[in-house]
Amino acid sequence: MNTPPTLAIIGAGKLARTLARLWHAADAVLVQDVLNRSQDSAQAAIDFIGAGTAIAEWSQLRRADIVLIATPDDRIAAMCERLAATTPLAGSIVFHCSGALSSSLLQSAQEQGAAIASVHPVRSFAQPEEVAQGFAGTWCGVEGDGPALAVLRKLFAAIGANFIEIDPRQKTLYHAAAVFASNYLVTLLDVALQTYGKAGIPPETARKMMASLVRETVDNVLEIGPEQALTGPIARGDAATVVRQYRALEAADGEHAALYRRLGKLSWRLARRRRS
Repeated sequence: MNTPPTLAIIGAGKLARTLARLWHAADAVLVQDVLNRSQDSAQAAIDFIGAGTAIAEWSQLRRADIVLIATPDDRIAAMCERLAATTPLAGSIVFHCSGALSSSLLQSAQEQGAAIASVHPVRSFAQPEEVAQGFAGTWCGVEGDGPALAVLRKLFAAIGANFIEIDPRQKTLYHAAAVFASNYLVTLLDVALQTYGKAGIPPETARKMMASLVRETVDNVLEIGPEQALTGPIARGDAATVVRQYRALEAADGEHAALYRRLGKLSWRLARRRRS
């Protein structure tokens, strides 16, 4: 039986600890060192993962077959440079999970003999326990060195991932799509909750009211496409209702009214696509 590769983690936030927990449970890696900003935060990550050694100093970091740098995006390059300066990397794989940045950010590790890559799981890690229970089927955008991807594909396949090759030159647009699908969807739902509030409905009640509507809408978009999923006054061609709603919003919140108007224009175009 082959010994699993060793894994070191730099920056053990929700994503890194979730992936490491899944790999540990699948016997896909030997979790080695977990380096975080403090010993306590590193230990909290280890407790969630169920394996590894919590460290808070670069001098404690041992060479590993695979190194995941999972810090915030604006710190990845600096952490990689620190890694390359302090730890032997020849023959290792160094990767990050940023959806917005390419693997070329890890050039300092590549110059020290490491193969580099990026693997971006397309999902939210806001609730790690739930993600750990339902990760199978997650799509991952991948790009980087061939030898690194050959190993990482096996690693992610062991926990049920699917893969799509990403052109690193288009990665900013690729990630912007995910921001629309996730982050801005949250913002839009917050605007809906605020508007319900202006109509006198408490947020707890509004969330319950929205639950089936939001879930069914998302399911419909994914199953039958946005053209067929669009409902409401614009889909019906009910311009008078749209105008009344816009004017009511303008009186209540000018910023939300401007958003409603812009989304309305895009929705009119979507409705025309369905009719064409």
